[in-house]
Amino acid sequence: MKKVSFVSLGCDKNTVDSEVMLSLLTDHGYTITKNDEEADAIVINTCAFIADAQEESINTIIEMGEYKETGACKALVVTGCLAQRFADQIPSELPEVDAIVGTGSYEKIVEALDQALAKSAGEDPEQKIIIRDPLEERPLGYQKRTIITPGYFEYLKLGVGCDNRCTYCIIPFLRGGYRSRPREALLREARELADQGVKELILVAQDITKYGTDFSDGYRLPQLLKDLCGIEGIEWIRLLYCYPEDVSDELIETIAEEQKIVKYIDIPIQHASDTVLRRMARKHNHQTLTDLLERLRTRIPEICIRTTLITGFPGETEEEFEELYDFVRESRFDRLGVFCYSQEDGTAAARMKDQVDDKIKEERKDRLMELQRSISEEKSALFVGREMRALIEGRIPGEETEDGSYIYSARTYRDAPDIDGFVFVTTDRELRSGDFVKVLITGSYEYDLIGEVLSVEEEIL
Repeated sequence: MKKVSFVSLGCDKNTVDSEVMLSLLTDHGYTITKNDEEADAIVINTCAFIADAQEESINTIIEMGEYKETGACKALVVTGCLAQRFADQIPSELPEVDAIVGTGSYEKIVEALDQALAKSAGEDPEQKIIIRDPLEERPLGYQKRTIITPGYFEYLKLGVGCDNRCTYCIIPFLRGGYRSRPREALLREARELADQGVKELILVAQDITKYGTDFSDGYRLPQLLKDLCGIEGIEWIRLLYCYPEDVSDELIETIAEEQKIVKYIDIPIQHASDTVLRRMARKHNHQTLTDLLERLRTRIPEICIRTTLITGFPGETEEEFEELYDFVRESRFDRLGVFCYSQEDGTAAARMKDQVDDKIKEERKDRLMELQRSISEEKSALFVGREMRALIEGRIPGEETEDGSYIYSARTYRDAPDIDGFVFVTTDRELRSGDFVKVLITGSYEYDLIGEVLSVEEEIL
């Protein structure tokens, strides 16, 4: 039985794809190992969204390729966005790679690995295997998965690709146009995840608000959310990547009414200057953003709103940046991330004049993050003295209070895994990852909270 080591890079959509490939490999007799040195083959699911992600992917390929000399590795397989984007260049630039599998061909990972291992023992081991099917032909039905998240939360990918065609983004080229996954497949996957102990379901796609717009039956995101809320075992449902122009009143009402949907929404706006937004080919503007934030906060006063911004987009003037800065100051987002613009070959923005100097991009990013730091600090302080529900992430090893109590990291409804903060709680009880607890908030930092466990949810019930 051959052993395979698997490396998953990039976004949560990639995580889901990795879980599908792992399930296919184990179903076909491969054993998954975490020991790279003993693996007969290594698979790397790569990211190529921006330059930094490409660099990480390439460095990982080079690092894993060394096990062909120092370990048992006989075949190195590269999948994901880097494989899709640079399939023609990889064979010459990264000769250690034996097989390349594009983003439309994940279901053929077993075929690729079988061929790569067979060629390594044959007469022509230098021949590269490239499987890159048309993106629009990738099947979207039910997919069995091998969970690689901690297990109490999981991602549910609602669709693939993107139709938004923002001028800075390479995703449509890497993933194709947007296609929704059938409701039956999503509900089956969600039920199976719940049966395996998943308590928090995080809905992802390039734009989840587009879900169902390619269906003719009127089944959209609000209807899917209501169906997911009916699944026993799922306690939290979290929404990531909701483009502002498609956050409808019906969706807001669904979030407000359904108890299982956490009052949290991720809305990537990227900018607030109308002139920059037009150059980005975004469909919203300053006023529609202002109106949306008011609608959300009026109907759901406790909602946590997260967004992401880009500094240094081609042609961004100091006046346009100041408009963005003022918007952030006035809007007071609960969570905010900032990225410097990355000039990606093949995008319309890469060909624009007036590319902004990297130093200016970074300086503007720092100014925004400093502003957000003060906003976050003020908002965090408002929770001191409140009782909140939290999901235990894990015990912090080696950390105890003076009276011997344990310290755990946990998340409230305001915290998405891997991108937001924590509430650090103390208790004399032994808790498990995935436990829900009631917490009294006793202190706050800029992005994190401090609390004491009042009770474990099973005790309440």
